[in-house]
Amino acid sequence: MKSIIEDIKNNTYKSVYLLYGEEAYLKKQYKDKLRQALSAPDDTMNYSYYEGKDTNAKAVIDLAATMPFLAERRLIIMENTGYFKSANEDMAAFMKEIPETTCMVFVEQEVDKRSRMFKAVKDAGRVVEMVRQDENTLKRWILGTLKRENMSLTEQTLNLFLQMTGDDMDHIEKELEKLICYCMGRDSIASADVEAVCAARVTNKIFDMINAIAEKRQEEALALYKDLLTLKEPPMRILFLIARQFNLLMQVKEMKAAGSNQQAIAEKTGLHGFIVGKYITQSGKFTRQMLRSAVEACVDAEEAVKTGRMNDIMSVELLIIEYSSK
Repeated sequence: MKSIIEDIKNNTYKSVYLLYGEEAYLKKQYKDKLRQALSAPDDTMNYSYYEGKDTNAKAVIDLAATMPFLAERRLIIMENTGYFKSANEDMAAFMKEIPETTCMVFVEQEVDKRSRMFKAVKDAGRVVEMVRQDENTLKRWILGTLKRENMSLTEQTLNLFLQMTGDDMDHIEKELEKLICYCMGRDSIASADVEAVCAARVTNKIFDMINAIAEKRQEEALALYKDLLTLKEPPMRILFLIARQFNLLMQVKEMKAAGSNQQAIAEKTGLHGFIVGKYITQSGKFTRQMLRSAVEACVDAEEAVKTGRMNDIMSVELLIIEYSSK
């Protein structure tokens, strides 16, 4: 990402850029930076945008080979074309022939690094992966945003905020904007403000549901399940998240028993440091056998739905009832 900033700063651009990865916020930010740097806002003659897997490669190549009209460069931005997941020989070959007056920017969710297209772009231009940011980076970003608004919060409140929002920067930005507006006129944000304003992620509700199951609070567990259904969450996605939660808890429990510290557990499981402690506490409410049995029960429930032996809503409900019964 720093390389793109340097290109913009020095006004020395590559002929092609590939921005890919799961962090949508960063992809949009850097796509917009390149758009603003390489093309005037009102220049519709030399700026083109394509999106989707039906993007016609030949038409794009023909346009890219055309000289810009009364401008230094022609800019072509393409999103989610799928060119980096399936063979596209013409486009891959064109990467070596892009005119100096054209800049092409690809923005993709997934890529195959073994593909000819990926290798061609890497050789001809700049490839930048936009990954989920680590805990410290997210905290610096949040604190920097708050500082510009003359606001602050404690480490405890910051951890609570991240627990509720997760590590998706787009979601964090939206929730932070709500929080700033809610606390307008004050210079500090309290935990009560976060709880009052910020929307909990679906995975948070799953975490609370597993807690209720562990503590045999069946009525609460079922109420949380109904809340998720009201939010239009598909039962099979809820089942997947329940299975993922049990599986993570099993990993955390085994690593803790083996003597791993919180940092090691975070690195191995991919959990952020601010949430590992809660997972350790929750895993202590189950035996290893209970967790393994729960994961297997999730697999059985999915199979029952796929084979038509049970409907999806009922299969998850019965699973919750089974493991939350006293």
